[in-house]
Amino acid sequence: MKEVMLCLTHSWQYPGLFLALYLLLMPLELQALVSSKPNIVILLADDLGIGDVGCYGNNTIRTPNIDRLAKEGVKLTQHIAAAPLCTPSRAAFLTGRYPIRSGMDQTEGARVLTWLAGSGGLPPNETTFAKILQKQGYTTGLIGKWHQGLNCRYPNDHCHHPLNHGFDHFYGMPFSLISDCQITQPPEMDMSVRSKYWYYTQMIALAVFTLIATKLTHLGPVSWKIILLLALFNFLFFISWYSSYGFIRHWNCIMMRNYDITEQPMKLERTAPLMLNEVISFIKRNKQGPFLLFVSFLHVHTPLVTTENFTGTSKHGLYGDNVEEMDWMIGRILDILDSENLRDKTLTYFASDHGGYLEAQDGNTRRGGSNGIYKGGKAMAGWEGGIRVPGVIRWTGMLPEGKVISEPTSLMDIYPTLVHLAGGTVPQDRVIDGRDLMPLLKGLVQHSKHEFLFHYCGMHLHAVRWHQKDSGNIWKAHYVTPVFRPEGSGACYEMKLCPCFGEGVTRHDPPLLFDLSRDPSETTPLSPDTEPLFHAVLKRIEEAVEEHRRTLTPVPQQLSHYNFMWKPWLQPCCATFPFCGCDKEKDDIVKWTTVG
Repeated sequence: MKEVMLCLTHSWQYPGLFLALYLLLMPLELQALVSSKPNIVILLADDLGIGDVGCYGNNTIRTPNIDRLAKEGVKLTQHIAAAPLCTPSRAAFLTGRYPIRSGMDQTEGARVLTWLAGSGGLPPNETTFAKILQKQGYTTGLIGKWHQGLNCRYPNDHCHHPLNHGFDHFYGMPFSLISDCQITQPPEMDMSVRSKYWYYTQMIALAVFTLIATKLTHLGPVSWKIILLLALFNFLFFISWYSSYGFIRHWNCIMMRNYDITEQPMKLERTAPLMLNEVISFIKRNKQGPFLLFVSFLHVHTPLVTTENFTGTSKHGLYGDNVEEMDWMIGRILDILDSENLRDKTLTYFASDHGGYLEAQDGNTRRGGSNGIYKGGKAMAGWEGGIRVPGVIRWTGMLPEGKVISEPTSLMDIYPTLVHLAGGTVPQDRVIDGRDLMPLLKGLVQHSKHEFLFHYCGMHLHAVRWHQKDSGNIWKAHYVTPVFRPEGSGACYEMKLCPCFGEGVTRHDPPLLFDLSRDPSETTPLSPDTEPLFHAVLKRIEEAVEEHRRTLTPVPQQLSHYNFMWKPWLQPCCATFPFCGCDKEKDDIVKWTTVG
């Protein structure tokens, strides 16, 4: 038996051998279960800090349903996002690849998609886990936030749409919640749109008038085509500037069912009930399985839209209310799985797309998440607070209950894990950075397959993590860190979000070095005087960086200035442009039935 167990321990490298041995040794009542493909339910929070969840140490915000998942499954304590912002992090999650490989990160400027009518988005040639599971016989659905683009070149070409990336059903928000979506909030895009586009409008207008004057007075050869082209650009910049006075809500804040717009603009007060109804309906329709359901919450992104039943119920203001409402929604989803006898047949995964938003403040009131003991937050790819997220996986009867794993894991690992569970194979024509989690979750191996993880801010490498498995040390080298303002606050209040380069960052030569196994809060950098291995560790990390860079190939940049700028011909509109507006939902079916 000892020899068989030893073989089983190493057989994860050979999936066929592993499956045969595991079926041979497991209880008979579970053999039929594992031979079929499990349903998959993904629950992904938006901007949730790891310090906001009870099972990760919070004792003031109530999260009993997330805590229940951790008690009944496996909790990952070193679960890492591939990027500290929504668009690149979610691209990496869907593809199992660093966002730099798909062009879903940016060198400068916007690091997320800023317009629904931009042309950037998840490239059609990327293969999501949904696309592979779809081919393996799964019914696939995405409910909630997308934020991976919509159209490429023509209106309604839907090249970036979820249905073109492996999902059979989509209901939700193709963009992302922003303060502009809520009338009572100050426009989030106000500063960037009004200042930037008004400046461009004035400069181009001056150039157009100068060229017209030159043409009419015959002072020089000027083409009317150039004048008309500049006038067109001036019109686009003017419309973009003008849109900050109300049109953004109509253009960015919409709900869709598959390819059809159902609300424009969306009615935020009923979005959560509508989403939950859609989740319950999807599960009931597809309970015969197998199905993949990706529930991509709008919670807890600002402006923290919360229904009346949960407003004022927490100890942490509107932010705490929003977290507790999301947890209640998760509880309802778990209840439906139980009532439909799907619990043992379903792998359920909960995580956040990145760390909490420290800069979200309303006076002295916190409107963003807490990252617990970890330094930094959203938009910071180096410090732990921006990338270390909660990660819980439950599969009753197949995974141990109450287990805690402190090995480095990544959101990108969900990709190969789901593909292998579905009986598929990961693409062989590209680099996949995720690693199958099942051997680690089951206890068949003791260490994560990740030796190095690379932490990008945009396209700038800010830090590298090295898991030195023979010693147990987890080294982390910071090449670049953001300048906190005010100093020591752990946030960049004056800049709204910490930048990746320029005057807002500090470059370190030699890099700052920490041992996360001894100093998870990254409070005391090591030095040659305090760490004998200082130079050897940095040398090995630098070698890994060079090896990693050799695997990168140039790809079109989806977040280039051209791709993320607003293009009126790509604007989804369910009425006469620019006065887009429709409402195909009914208020009387979207009430919460009980707070429970």
